Amino acid sequence: MRLPDEPEIPAQINIVPMIDVIFAILTFFIMSTLFLTRSQGLSVNLPKASSAQTQRPAQITITINPEGELALNRQSIELDVLEPAVRQLIKPEQEALVVLNADKAVNHGQVVAVMDRIRKIQGAKLAIAAQK
Repeated sequence: MRLPDEPEIPAQINIVPMIDVIFAILTFFIMSTLFLTRSQGLSVNLPKASSAQTQRPAQITITINPEGELALNRQSIELDVLEPAVRQLIKPEQEALVVLNADKAVNHGQVVAVMDRIRKIQGAKLAIAAQK
């Protein structure tokens, strides 16, 4: 209940705290996206897998694009010279993680052929990239 001699105070919304919260959220999203832009291989459409797990950072990346072309660490390569090229990248007495990025449209036989060549290399641990 308002007394007749009290002045009417207009309703106000203080937006300064809201602006502070918005800038804090914006800063969080900008900082978090900076860490998500690291790209290991060429851009392919990965298949989904419910059991996919995050691996430690890949040292060697093999990519098979939808046309079936191979790339070793973003450099185009033929299947016949893939095994010796990967052997050169692995230091003696060390293990290396070889991540296979194969597009879901790639022929299964070609993926198996690449996996077979990588399994022959001593010290190479094979991982297949998939979306979770």
